[in-house]
Amino acid sequence: MKKRIKELCLGILLLTYVTSCTDDFTELNTDPKNFTEDAVTAAEYPLFFKRALYTPNYLPFDQARGPFQLGHSLFPDIYANYFATTAANFGSDQFELVGGWLNGAYSYFYQRPAPLIKFSEDSAEELGFTVENAMMKVWRVYAYHRITDLWGPIPYLSFGNLEKEVPYDSQEAIYNDFFTSLEEAATVLKANAGGTSFLGGNDVIFGGDVDSWLKFANTLRLRLAMRVSYVAPALAQSNAEKAVADGVMLSNDDNAMIKTDINFQNSYTTITQWGEFRMSADMESILKGYQDPRMASYFAPAVIPDPTDDPAGVDFPYEGMRNGQTSESKATTNFNDLASNMAAPYTLGGDPGPAWVVMASAEPYFLRAEGALRGWAMGGTAEELYNQGIVASHLQLGYDGNNLSGEDYVTSMLTPSSFDGTTPPVSTVPVAYNAGGAQEEQLEQIITQKWIALWPDSEEAYAERRRTGYPTLYNRLNSINPNIPVDKLPRRVTYTATEYADNTAATEAAVANLLGGPDLGTTKLWWDAKN
Repeated sequence: MKKRIKELCLGILLLTYVTSCTDDFTELNTDPKNFTEDAVTAAEYPLFFKRALYTPNYLPFDQARGPFQLGHSLFPDIYANYFATTAANFGSDQFELVGGWLNGAYSYFYQRPAPLIKFSEDSAEELGFTVENAMMKVWRVYAYHRITDLWGPIPYLSFGNLEKEVPYDSQEAIYNDFFTSLEEAATVLKANAGGTSFLGGNDVIFGGDVDSWLKFANTLRLRLAMRVSYVAPALAQSNAEKAVADGVMLSNDDNAMIKTDINFQNSYTTITQWGEFRMSADMESILKGYQDPRMASYFAPAVIPDPTDDPAGVDFPYEGMRNGQTSESKATTNFNDLASNMAAPYTLGGDPGPAWVVMASAEPYFLRAEGALRGWAMGGTAEELYNQGIVASHLQLGYDGNNLSGEDYVTSMLTPSSFDGTTPPVSTVPVAYNAGGAQEEQLEQIITQKWIALWPDSEEAYAERRRTGYPTLYNRLNSINPNIPVDKLPRRVTYTATEYADNTAATEAAVANLLGGPDLGTTKLWWDAKN
């Protein structure tokens, strides 16, 4: 960490298009404030802001494809059970928390997104860019919550202090600051409602539209409020109700998305070329059982499909594989042909690929449905909001609301099915909301449909699995982690060798005083308080 912090401004300089301020690297490397007003003008600042938006989502300039695989594909993707790995030597699907991979993911964040975000936020404040500062506050919360939700306590409040040691913050302190930052940002954005930032197209998410940033800030606040619902219910309710009252995303026109182009490609278009993962059996069990048309937007037909377990009267050539296959099994079975790859837009090498979805309007409907289930003021009943979330997800992908048999999806009583004709389905919950059912069954329905709609945002889906215990999914076939059996899930990922080597005292203090347990995958995060 100490080397990364000392290189804060130099790293920013090397990561941007700006090349006019390279005369005194020593001074820039010592004091980040020297790289502000004198070095960056209103004309140059948008380039920093733009890069700060790209990097947390691994949009791949500067070799981000590797970190994308390490930080997204090899852990959240398979712990959300969206995918299973087919590469024989990949152990993370059997719960091995591979230190080198985690080191690469963690280092990427603190070398790339974190410095750019800090610089963009601090520079906006010093240059008097009030609206842009508020936008970057929101973005800071978005970027860091994905990191703390993987590791737990992390360097946050003191990042950029340029000291040899950078202290960690407890996850509770981090979340409290998240809510404070979002409140501060929303106040500024509301005061500038109807306005447009000078950033224009350099705001690659909303084109500078202030009202869209306000909806995004409120929706993010709602997400984080629900995240702490089991550990701090009063804090959760107050923030959730405030977010909904101030206005969250309501339609797909509000979606936060980053468009791709040939220079900023969706990273899946690269890593799918490597042939190292395929669709999970869980996706098949749930989407096949529900006869869900979204399957065609997510995955491609298997090269060697198995029609023997297709729904009656429905051609369903999409096949999944169980998570936790042994190395021997993966080496001797042609899973790459037997199970489905991602859908064509994600597999065209050299093509920009689909836009990256930061957050879509379906999610806040499911968040509000869960809030309503708890008795919070969410602007509708749990059933109404649940149904609206399903419809929003279907509309986002261009579907008419019917299942593969042409029946209304929302009111369907279909349930998950066996993925192979022999193994029992993952669950028995139907699509149609069971208004008279037990609260836990209703919650399972909400989170199951949310899991489908979030795809491929596996960081969020993995966090929700840990928080709620849903959706109900298959156990791993095998675990090579002696601490985590096949019917459990890693509750976090472990700290990295780089942190122990470069930020030793702070890392050891975090484990001793903030983590709440040993530095293992079995130690729960602060908000992981239900099960």
